Amino acid sequence: MPQLGESIAEARIIRLNIAVGDTVVADQEIIEVETNKATMGVTTLCGGTVTEIRGEEGVDYAVGSLLGILEASDEEILRTGAPTMDEQGDSESAAGDDDKNLHFRQTEQSYEEPKLVEPSVRGLPVPAGMKGAHYISPRMRARMDELGLREADISAIAGSGAGGRVTVADLEQFLEYISGWPESTASPMRLAVADAMRRSWSRPLASVGLPVVLDPVLEHRSRQNPKPGLTLYVLRAFAIALAEEPAMAGFLIGEKVVHPRAYDIGVAVQVEDGVVVPVLRNVDQHRVHELAEEYGQLVDKARARKLTPDMTQGGIATVTNFGTFGLKWGTPIPLPNETLILGLAAGIKKPRWSDEVNAFIPVTETEICLTFDHRVVDGGGAGLLLQRIGALLQAPEKL
Repeated sequence: MPQLGESIAEARIIRLNIAVGDTVVADQEIIEVETNKATMGVTTLCGGTVTEIRGEEGVDYAVGSLLGILEASDEEILRTGAPTMDEQGDSESAAGDDDKNLHFRQTEQSYEEPKLVEPSVRGLPVPAGMKGAHYISPRMRARMDELGLREADISAIAGSGAGGRVTVADLEQFLEYISGWPESTASPMRLAVADAMRRSWSRPLASVGLPVVLDPVLEHRSRQNPKPGLTLYVLRAFAIALAEEPAMAGFLIGEKVVHPRAYDIGVAVQVEDGVVVPVLRNVDQHRVHELAEEYGQLVDKARARKLTPDMTQGGIATVTNFGTFGLKWGTPIPLPNETLILGLAAGIKKPRWSDEVNAFIPVTETEICLTFDHRVVDGGGAGLLLQRIGALLQAPEKL
């Protein structure tokens, strides 16, 4: 299993495109895998014949696990950068063995057996009115490690130990209690979202919102061909506002606030069983019409689960349009490596007083909601940032 991304430790095989005895060529896609971010193909390093397949569909394997064996000629082996038998000074053994897979069979000993990755138990029911304690004993911690559980997974258990501490007996009793309940295996995507949100919630997060009139953007959008997505206007206004106040997008490391070096903004895309966040680069430097094609391509790839790791890394903030689900308000949670996330609610027709005509007029209004790391950003700064974004949206021709 190759390293498929900087933060990816394992992947699930979803399709084997080869069988034992098949002849393959270099760079041929032979396995399709699913990571916590996307589906992608695993290709061959060289040509040869498949002599053994150890990977199974539907099973997770850690990076570095041996998935199969390929019999290849010395010429093909050179493509991989691995030494041939002659280069290892073992030509005598090589000459005495017609099996050209000898090198790989010897190298195979350095690999570990495939490591199965079992998902943690999640989604535990939470009884009301219970007490609990944050302290976890070493014995309890060891048992949790055996089961693949984290602290959030045992928050549903009422502890019987001192000060409400959850004991091993409490855990075992609870697991026995739910043992007959319907269950399903969490997908890699679901586990990745759960892990990211758990890490994000370790910070003090706060949310603020501001009503914004969308009519100027909607009118401008109606005159464009093709029509840019509404999210793209918000994305562009967000990047400009952050470029004017770089500290707002900084993140705290020790006693330093590290400022962004580029205004790369992610956009949350709902996919089956989770959310992925492709990233648009240097959004502050490109107009809406310049970003439209790349934006559309990234969203399409996200929905098809075809994003590559470089398409999802390096964002400094995210925009999420939960208004597409008819929601009028929300408190989105930023990714662990980001300080901010901007949410866009549904547009609603409302009456608004106009001093120009001295009467109420109908407008389309939305709420933009900003969730931020309160260690870095205060409520006043967040409010000023939202006001600036709202003002930029009133002049969409400049976006």
